[in-house]
Amino acid sequence: MDGKIVIRRLTTPEEMVQAEELQRVIWPDSEIDIIPSHAALAISHNGGLVLGAMDGDKVVGYILGFLSTTAGSQDEVTTKNLKHCSHQMGVLPDYRHHSLGYRLKLAQREAVLQQGIGLITWTYDPLMSLNAHQNIRKLGAVCNIYLRNYYGSMRDGLNEGLPSDRFRVEWWIASDRVVARMKGTHPTHNLDEYVYGGAQQLNPASYDSRNLLNPCERLTSPESSLTLVEIPSDFQILKKTDVGLTQAWQKHTREIFEGAFAAGYAVTDFIYLKDERRPRSYYVLSQGNEELG
Repeated sequence: MDGKIVIRRLTTPEEMVQAEELQRVIWPDSEIDIIPSHAALAISHNGGLVLGAMDGDKVVGYILGFLSTTAGSQDEVTTKNLKHCSHQMGVLPDYRHHSLGYRLKLAQREAVLQQGIGLITWTYDPLMSLNAHQNIRKLGAVCNIYLRNYYGSMRDGLNEGLPSDRFRVEWWIASDRVVARMKGTHPTHNLDEYVYGGAQQLNPASYDSRNLLNPCERLTSPESSLTLVEIPSDFQILKKTDVGLTQAWQKHTREIFEGAFAAGYAVTDFIYLKDERRPRSYYVLSQGNEELG
């Protein structure tokens, strides 16, 4: 399946209608949150970027973004502070686990580089470990911005029921760290290596008798330049099993990340330890010892 799929720009009304229908499948139960085909078409034809993963003539995944700026509302917008805001990406359920999301991001990177822009930003739920693994570990994005309830109350099936807290990540697509990841030459470290190197775990979590991961009751203040923050490895399953526990995890990690970012830390890596019954997932936060851009 994967070898037959081509990533290319979407430019026609018919392709945008397919992208609109794809959203309804991926984010069900909230018609108001769907990006309509006419809006996607306008973005594609006016400096933005809409890419599709095509299985023949069928759109099975897509990514949408637009030109933006790092300037504040009172600052002058120039070519020096342009960036690309990557707003939405999704892949149909039957086509997941074939690296299509990763391929879409690589294609987005190449297109944005051709525009002469070096920065792509986007948001994601920091408790979604699969997204964290791709965004931070594989792509080399970094983050030091935590946004509380950024989108307000979301009504789609994946996001309803919790405040829409988000990381806003920065992907410096021409930086040495990102280029090294694209070439496969960036050194990767496992959990033991980080611990041996002095990384401090801020929130040792534990599994209960239901095999659900519970946050610790008392947080540890960061004292090392490298710290580890654990999150649940499958937040969506946890959400379906125990809503109260998902709320506790969000409040718990919100406090950690806001405090750490205020103290000068940034998310620079992510570790996933695979285990059929009790997997573990950790963010790595660095303070002042790694080039982010």
